[in-house]
Amino acid sequence: MRTRVELSSGLLLRQWAAADAAAVLAAFADPLMRGQSSEPVDSPDIAERWIADRLAQWAAGSAFAFAVVDGTDVSAGGNGTVLGQVSVGAVDRRHSVGWVSYWTTGSARGRGIASEACRALADWAFQDAALFRLELGHRLNNPASCGVARAAGFAVEGRQRQKLEYDGTRYDVELHARLATDPEP
Repeated sequence: MRTRVELSSGLLLRQWAAADAAAVLAAFADPLMRGQSSEPVDSPDIAERWIADRLAQWAAGSAFAFAVVDGTDVSAGGNGTVLGQVSVGAVDRRHSVGWVSYWTTGSARGRGIASEACRALADWAFQDAALFRLELGHRLNNPASCGVARAAGFAVEGRQRQKLEYDGTRYDVELHARLATDPEP
Protein backbone atom coordinates (compact mmCIF):
# COMPACT_ATOMS: atom_id res chain seq x y z
CA MET A 1 0.00 0.00 0.00
CA ARG A 2 1.20 3.46 -0.81
CA THR A 3 2.09 5.59 2.20
CA ARG A 4 2.18 8.78 0.10
CA VAL A 5 -0.31 10.15 -2.40
CA GLU A 6 0.67 13.25 -4.39
CA LEU A 7 -2.18 15.39 -5.70
CA SER A 8 -1.96 17.61 -8.76
CA SER A 9 -2.90 20.63 -6.63
CA GLY A 10 0.35 20.37 -4.68
CA LEU A 11 -1.19 18.67 -1.68
CA LEU A 12 0.39 15.50 -0.37
CA LEU A 13 -1.16 12.76 1.73
CA ARG A 14 1.51 10.98 3.75
CA GLN A 15 1.77 8.85 6.84
CA TRP A 16 2.13 10.74 10.08
CA ALA A 17 5.68 11.08 11.39
CA ALA A 18 7.06 11.67 14.89
CA ALA A 19 8.31 15.06 13.65
CA ASP A 20 4.65 16.14 13.28
CA ALA A 21 4.02 16.25 17.04
CA ALA A 22 4.17 20.06 17.30
CA ALA A 23 1.76 20.43 14.36
CA VAL A 24 -0.66 17.92 15.92
CA LEU A 25 -0.51 19.75 19.26
CA ALA A 26 -1.19 23.08 17.52
CA ALA A 27 -4.09 21.62 15.51
CA PHE A 28 -5.79 20.20 18.59
CA ALA A 29 -5.42 23.51 20.46
CA ASP A 30 -8.16 24.86 18.16
CA PRO A 31 -11.53 24.81 20.00
CA LEU A 32 -13.20 23.41 16.85
CA MET A 33 -11.03 20.30 17.17
CA ARG A 34 -12.57 19.42 20.52
CA GLY A 35 -14.01 15.94 20.28
CA GLN A 36 -11.82 14.89 17.34
CA SER A 37 -9.80 12.61 19.62
CA SER A 38 -10.74 10.15 22.33
CA GLU A 39 -8.67 12.20 24.79
CA PRO A 40 -7.53 15.83 24.81
CA VAL A 41 -4.31 16.28 22.83
CA ASP A 42 -2.87 18.94 25.08
CA SER A 43 0.79 18.09 25.62
CA PRO A 44 3.77 17.12 23.48
CA ASP A 45 3.75 13.61 25.00
CA ILE A 46 0.09 13.07 24.14
CA ALA A 47 0.65 14.42 20.61
CA GLU A 48 3.50 11.94 20.18
CA ARG A 49 1.29 9.13 21.49
CA TRP A 50 -1.51 10.22 19.12
CA ILE A 51 0.89 9.85 16.18
CA ALA A 52 2.22 6.53 17.49
CA ASP A 53 -1.37 5.25 17.72
CA ARG A 54 -2.02 6.21 14.08
CA LEU A 55 1.12 4.37 12.98
CA ALA A 56 0.28 1.28 15.08
CA GLN A 57 -3.22 1.13 13.59
CA TRP A 58 -1.71 1.32 10.10
CA ALA A 59 0.70 -1.52 10.89
CA ALA A 60 -2.21 -3.61 12.21
CA GLY A 61 -4.34 -2.85 9.12
CA SER A 62 -7.21 -1.55 11.26
CA ALA A 63 -7.01 2.11 10.21
CA PHE A 64 -5.04 4.23 7.75
CA ALA A 65 -4.43 7.87 8.63
CA PHE A 66 -2.73 10.39 6.38
CA ALA A 67 -1.40 13.80 7.26
CA VAL A 68 -2.57 16.26 4.62
CA VAL A 69 0.38 18.54 3.92
CA ASP A 70 1.45 21.31 1.60
CA GLY A 71 3.56 19.38 -0.88
CA THR A 72 5.57 22.43 -1.92
CA ASP A 73 7.26 22.34 1.49
CA VAL A 74 8.21 18.70 0.92
CA SER A 75 9.87 19.42 -2.40
CA ALA A 76 12.04 21.95 -0.55
CA GLY A 77 13.30 19.19 1.74
CA GLY A 78 10.84 19.50 4.64
CA ASN A 79 8.00 17.30 5.84
CA GLY A 80 5.39 19.74 4.55
CA THR A 81 3.15 22.06 6.52
CA VAL A 82 0.39 20.00 8.12
CA LEU A 83 -3.02 21.20 6.91
CA GLY A 84 -5.15 18.37 8.29
CA GLN A 85 -5.84 14.68 8.32
CA VAL A 86 -7.91 12.17 6.35
CA SER A 87 -8.31 8.60 7.51
CA VAL A 88 -10.21 5.42 6.94
CA GLY A 89 -10.71 3.41 10.10
CA ALA A 90 -12.86 0.72 11.62
CA VAL A 91 -11.77 -1.37 8.64
CA ASP A 92 -13.94 -4.46 8.26
CA ARG A 93 -12.12 -6.82 5.90
CA ARG A 94 -14.97 -9.34 5.79
CA HIS A 95 -17.27 -6.80 4.18
CA SER A 96 -14.59 -4.48 2.70
CA VAL A 97 -15.95 -1.47 4.56
CA GLY A 98 -14.22 1.45 6.26
CA TRP A 99 -15.19 4.61 8.16
CA VAL A 100 -13.82 7.91 6.82
CA SER A 101 -12.98 10.92 8.95
CA TYR A 102 -11.25 14.21 8.25
CA TRP A 103 -10.24 17.48 9.82
CA THR A 104 -8.32 20.56 8.79
CA THR A 105 -6.35 23.19 10.64
CA GLY A 106 -7.88 26.63 11.04
CA SER A 107 -5.72 28.12 8.28
CA ALA A 108 -6.75 25.38 5.83
CA ARG A 109 -10.52 25.60 6.32
CA GLY A 110 -12.73 26.89 3.54
CA ARG A 111 -10.16 26.25 0.80
CA GLY A 112 -11.45 22.90 -0.49
CA ILE A 113 -8.51 21.03 1.03
CA ALA A 114 -10.64 18.57 3.02
CA SER A 115 -12.79 17.73 -0.02
CA GLU A 116 -9.79 17.17 -2.26
CA ALA A 117 -7.99 15.09 0.35
CA CYS A 118 -11.12 13.06 1.06
CA ARG A 119 -11.57 12.29 -2.66
CA ALA A 120 -7.94 11.15 -2.84
CA LEU A 121 -8.35 9.06 0.31
CA ALA A 122 -11.41 7.33 -1.18
CA ASP A 123 -9.49 6.51 -4.36
CA TRP A 124 -6.61 5.18 -2.25
CA ALA A 125 -8.96 3.10 -0.08
CA PHE A 126 -10.59 1.49 -3.13
CA GLN A 127 -7.31 0.82 -4.95
CA ASP A 128 -4.69 0.24 -2.26
CA ALA A 129 -6.73 -1.03 0.70
CA ALA A 130 -9.18 -3.02 -1.48
CA LEU A 131 -12.23 -1.59 0.26
CA PHE A 132 -15.59 -1.48 -1.49
CA ARG A 133 -17.71 0.76 0.75
CA LEU A 134 -16.68 3.87 2.65
CA GLU A 135 -18.97 5.42 5.24
CA LEU A 136 -18.87 8.68 7.17
CA GLY A 137 -21.12 10.73 9.38
CA HIS A 138 -21.35 14.31 10.62
CA ARG A 139 -23.48 16.21 13.09
CA LEU A 140 -26.40 17.90 11.39
CA ASN A 141 -25.23 21.23 12.79
CA ASN A 142 -21.97 20.94 10.81
CA PRO A 143 -22.82 21.99 7.24
CA ALA A 144 -19.14 22.41 6.33
CA SER A 145 -18.50 18.72 6.97
CA CYS A 146 -21.56 17.86 4.89
CA GLY A 147 -20.14 19.96 2.05
CA VAL A 148 -16.85 18.06 2.24
CA ALA A 149 -18.65 14.71 2.11
CA ARG A 150 -20.80 15.69 -0.88
CA ALA A 151 -17.89 17.24 -2.79
CA ALA A 152 -15.91 14.03 -2.22
CA GLY A 153 -18.69 11.95 -3.79
CA PHE A 154 -20.33 10.58 -0.65
CA ALA A 155 -24.10 10.18 -1.05
CA VAL A 156 -26.49 10.86 1.83
CA GLU A 157 -27.98 7.63 3.15
CA GLY A 158 -29.85 8.60 6.27
CA ARG A 159 -29.93 10.02 9.74
CA GLN A 160 -29.05 8.56 13.11
CA ARG A 161 -31.11 10.31 15.76
CA GLN A 162 -29.27 11.69 18.79
CA LYS A 163 -26.22 9.49 18.17
CA LEU A 164 -23.52 11.78 19.57
CA GLU A 165 -23.32 13.66 22.87
CA TYR A 166 -21.11 16.67 23.48
CA ASP A 167 -21.28 18.65 26.73
CA GLY A 168 -24.63 17.13 27.66
CA THR A 169 -26.30 17.87 24.31
CA ARG A 170 -27.27 15.07 21.92
CA TYR A 171 -26.86 15.52 18.15
CA ASP A 172 -28.34 13.80 15.14
CA VAL A 173 -25.82 12.46 12.62
CA GLU A 174 -26.27 12.40 8.85
CA LEU A 175 -24.77 9.31 7.23
CA HIS A 176 -23.00 9.29 3.86
CA ALA A 177 -21.38 6.52 1.84
CA ARG A 178 -19.35 6.07 -1.30
CA LEU A 179 -18.94 2.80 -3.17
CA ALA A 180 -16.04 1.73 -5.33
CA THR A 181 -18.54 1.49 -8.20
CA ASP A 182 -19.85 5.05 -7.78
CA PRO A 183 -18.88 7.57 -10.46
CA GLU A 184 -15.99 9.92 -9.74
CA PRO A 185 -17.22 13.17 -8.14
